[in-house]
Amino acid sequence: MKQSILIVDDQFGIRLLLQEVFKKDGYKTYTAENGKQALEIAKKNKPSLVLLDFKLPGMDGIEILKRLKEMDSEIKVIMMTAYGELDMIQEAIDLGAITYYSKPFDIDEVRNAVKKYVPVTTS
Repeated sequence: MKQSILIVDDQFGIRLLLQEVFKKDGYKTYTAENGKQALEIAKKNKPSLVLLDFKLPGMDGIEILKRLKEMDSEIKVIMMTAYGELDMIQEAIDLGAITYYSKPFDIDEVRNAVKKYVPVTTS
């Protein structure tokens, strides 16, 4: 089964960029602009990995991370932030996020991390 990635960011341009990059790399992609959408997609589709922004309307990334881990304790989550708030980053790592990237991020670094944690499979 093809590895899948859920991209959660309220900025359309970032969702579009990441979706294009990971589709080209052979992943199935889903996108969400807020926590409610993200949790519905995660419940229905069980993505291999979630790229999750910290600052989202309605529900922040920490709350979404907690709920994702309640649904599936093994789900892999990479956090993204434009703010670099060290206390939130540490809390996310403590809750099970595997790493984080500060925006603007180097797309190749993010791609390499995704490939490391969920290698592309073909079928």
